[in-house]
Amino acid sequence: MRPPSGVLAPNATIIATVVKFLEQPEREHPRGKKTKDKFKIVSLSVEPGVDFTPELFEDQRELVTVERILQVVFIDPQKASSEELDRLQKRLTEAEAAEAAEAARTRPAAEMMPKGTMVVEGLVIDEWKQRRENYLARQHGEGGESL
Repeated sequence: MRPPSGVLAPNATIIATVVKFLEQPEREHPRGKKTKDKFKIVSLSVEPGVDFTPELFEDQRELVTVERILQVVFIDPQKASSEELDRLQKRLTEAEAAEAAEAARTRPAAEMMPKGTMVVEGLVIDEWKQRRENYLARQHGEGGESL
């Protein structure tokens, strides 16, 4: 993933690039075996002007506000079964519904913020969704299967 780490200021966005090197067929993971492809997302509240170092997350462990491990599933749409694609599409739909429910639940708190407070929601997620839609449109246009 590029960049592998860094500082993201409040209300700022970042585009991260994920590269997956193709593995030879004999090295493919059997179904059901856990994948090692994961991303650890850690959010840390720091004072303005603090210099970023990777050790900062260990030194300031008590200030970590969010920590998530995201498991990654790489799929070749040309080789994947329609059942597998349907299952993953269902999981994606459920995740998007949960995200929308969370946003609706927390929105009243945002409305109670002092006047003039800027609230920016989902910039990175929206960028990802747009890129995903563009990718699927290209796949569909090239005669490939779409999710």
